[in-house]
Amino acid sequence: MRITLKDILKKKGKTPIVMSTAYDAWTAKIVDEAVDCILVGDSLGMVVQGHDTTIPVTLDDMIYHTRMVIRGSQNAFVISDLPFLSYQCSISEAVFSAGQCLKEGYAQAVKLEGGEFVVPQIKAISQSGIPVVAHLGLTPQSINVFGKYNKQAKSKSAGDQLLKDAEMVEEAGANMLVLENIPYDLAKQVTKHINIPTIGIGAGGDCDGQVQVFHDLFGLDPKFTPRHATKFANCGADMLKGIQKFAKEVRSGKFMSK
Repeated sequence: MRITLKDILKKKGKTPIVMSTAYDAWTAKIVDEAVDCILVGDSLGMVVQGHDTTIPVTLDDMIYHTRMVIRGSQNAFVISDLPFLSYQCSISEAVFSAGQCLKEGYAQAVKLEGGEFVVPQIKAISQSGIPVVAHLGLTPQSINVFGKYNKQAKSKSAGDQLLKDAEMVEEAGANMLVLENIPYDLAKQVTKHINIPTIGIGAGGDCDGQVQVFHDLFGLDPKFTPRHATKFANCGADMLKGIQKFAKEVRSGKFMSK
């Protein structure tokens, strides 16, 4: 039986929430054994599709990958990202996009980036009966504004604005809040200040939970490790050695020679 939103909300300030991304049935089956939540992130644009940013990801992409994750999992609470331009243009489009993630992708909640400017969308989606996860700090869909994936909200004014945004998204109906790549003390302040669970990624250990990208956790890209990521295995290097050994045996005639 799947973990529900109520189960997650009860963990606030009590039991740390564990979240990992997954993008297909195979990865979902692995992480489902251990986590509370699976995020089908638009990060799939970079780690699965090979893009430099998350910008090219479409709503159809998100629905397709969310369906696979649902099929591969049985226990975790599944959240689907709303991709770039699926919610920014209008409130009605935001509600429709979120609804499609549930109706066609079978997600249990949606996540969207931004603070004050997406409050109307959060409110409308929430009032439509769809759980919402907000996302502040480093918001990857705004990479063309930031220029780099650097730590955000480092100044007092930016920190004050982020705290205000956190208050506003909670009031609008957000059920959880992802805090990405912000100062640890600011994340701690936000976590204590609001009543919904905070999920950190590069935001320190004082958040109510932590999320990491599946490929980063297992070192699937030996040449790339984000500064906020921790490798708990080095599968990418082992896989590379394996395929090189296979190729060598085939080319030498050793493979299947007996």
